[in-house]
Amino acid sequence: MKKFLLLCAVPALLLGRCTPATMPDMSPDTTSAVAEETTESGYVRANSEYQKGFWLPFTQYSELMAGKNEEEFRKAVAERFGKAVDEGLNTVYLHVRPDGTAYYNSELFPKGGFIDGDYDPLEIMLDEAHKLGLSAHAWINPLRLQTVEQMAEVPENYITKQLIDSGDAGEVNGRYFLHPDSEKVLELLRDSVAEIVENYDVDGVHIDDYFYPTTDTDFDAERFAASGEKDMTKWRTDAITNMVKTLYDAVKAADSDIPFGISPQGNLKADYESQYADVKRWLAEKGYCDYMIPQIYYGFDNETLPFLPTLAEWESLPRDESVSLIIGLGAYKLGKADKWAGAAGEDEWLSDPDIIEKQIAAVSDADTDGYAIYY
Repeated sequence: MKKFLLLCAVPALLLGRCTPATMPDMSPDTTSAVAEETTESGYVRANSEYQKGFWLPFTQYSELMAGKNEEEFRKAVAERFGKAVDEGLNTVYLHVRPDGTAYYNSELFPKGGFIDGDYDPLEIMLDEAHKLGLSAHAWINPLRLQTVEQMAEVPENYITKQLIDSGDAGEVNGRYFLHPDSEKVLELLRDSVAEIVENYDVDGVHIDDYFYPTTDTDFDAERFAASGEKDMTKWRTDAITNMVKTLYDAVKAADSDIPFGISPQGNLKADYESQYADVKRWLAEKGYCDYMIPQIYYGFDNETLPFLPTLAEWESLPRDESVSLIIGLGAYKLGKADKWAGAAGEDEWLSDPDIIEKQIAAVSDADTDGYAIYY
């Protein structure tokens, strides 16, 4: 598998809202140095050979950012990142565009709703991450926009508002989503990636599992009819794959050394049937992503998707040597009942506080290139 540039050597593990005991390092040693890249700004960009990541979702900005000035926000971020480094993590995925708003200085999108003050959250988060040796990837949701009520307040000069008016976005359950088959949307995605990569010292670009927002054929029936295609499933799947390819190419056009990563659902069946995400192709063929993080947020006793067989299924998929496989782990479930796990697995996250430790051990024994934790 492709090995990312070395950032730092760190043990393993937990951080955030869950507070289990610190766990011993069971992942491969990553102390051997490899080549690094210096950006035009002088920042030495580097990524870990064995990625130990965590997501920082915008939902946590209400705690870190809302009601805080620049100094208070910087302090909160520094504390959060410090805990991550202390507990062995080496990579953070920063949620910089969750819903058609930007947590960075953007000419394309309005600023994020949790920003209180005239400062650049991404610049601060990158600064604090890099001080601590954390690799920081910009995490975006390409298609998800704001709610209908929120979009009503967005000025007409923003491209997202114009795309709604032109029919290049549709509504699902009170929220707008861009249509991935639209060339205007793809142009926006190219421009938006360039805006981030060319203006910030990010170590990577990252998307998660917000692909198609619905299986309802009404969402894009007119666009499908106009396409002349006969198979809507194939048409939607091709549109998502083309969108992924567009993002990958845009990242590489802006900086060929920056990795592009995707974090799809851990349920392969759902990836295809509800997300129209051809993850097997993206793994097996060069040119769609540099790393993939399936969200295997399941306990060992989950009756539908038990962790070990699901991990083995992903591990067995053909993948191009340029693509790293990193396993997403669901620490947010610790201390809670899992009502979707069936009778055997419903109380597993309540009764066993060591699930994540055991899963990291399993990942380290598998043919994988790291793990990432969602708290």
